Amino acid sequence: MANFGVVLFPGSNCDHDCYYAIKKVLNQNCNFIWHEDTDLNGIDCIVIPGGFSYGDYLRTGAIARFSPVMNSVAEMAEKGTPVIGICNGFQILVESGLLPGSFLHNSSLKFVCKWINARVENTNTPFTYNLTENETLKIPVANGEGNFFISDENLKDIQSQVVFRYSDSNSNTTGNSNPNGSTDNIAGISNQNGNVLGMMPHPERSFEKIVGSDDGRKIFESVINWIETKN
Repeated sequence: MANFGVVLFPGSNCDHDCYYAIKKVLNQNCNFIWHEDTDLNGIDCIVIPGGFSYGDYLRTGAIARFSPVMNSVAEMAEKGTPVIGICNGFQILVESGLLPGSFLHNSSLKFVCKWINARVENTNTPFTYNLTENETLKIPVANGEGNFFISDENLKDIQSQVVFRYSDSNSNTTGNSNPNGSTDNIAGISNQNGNVLGMMPHPERSFEKIVGSDDGRKIFESVINWIETKN
């Protein structure tokens, strides 16, 4: 059984969704970690949930990056502990320098909340351990500043770090399948070692078929199996 820790910032609002998915659906150990805590010993996987940390004041994730817990998250990531940042969590990881890129307002200048398809690009991460390349997952997005941006020059350098791309249901990446204008249809990227993942779609909101899809649980089942192989 894996030990998950869900980090809480003032303004997090997907924390209990993550807790429910991990604890109640997957029957794993899961505890909340307040943003001022620094002791992450014993945590097998760190989850930075979505929401509006510090009200998105100044810039999404710009203040949360200075919370004491983030130094510990960076130390754990350096040691190889899996870390997943979802939506605002992705933005926090970018602001913290744990992932490349930056975020802009959605190209539509509107908040987007809908189901999307995410094509698996990279299976060499703990979070895609059970998945296959080009597999398509049905997962929802809900963001106003989910437009991932990176320069063309730096885009070349991170191609091997792209984990998910927005696609249609047939795994084709098109402009229409990109909900927020993200560069190169990028929906999720990892660090160079693959143990830190940031993704804009919300896998914790697609854990049970009754809500429309249970594809999101595949991501967490993957990391659980990966952890089991390391223990």
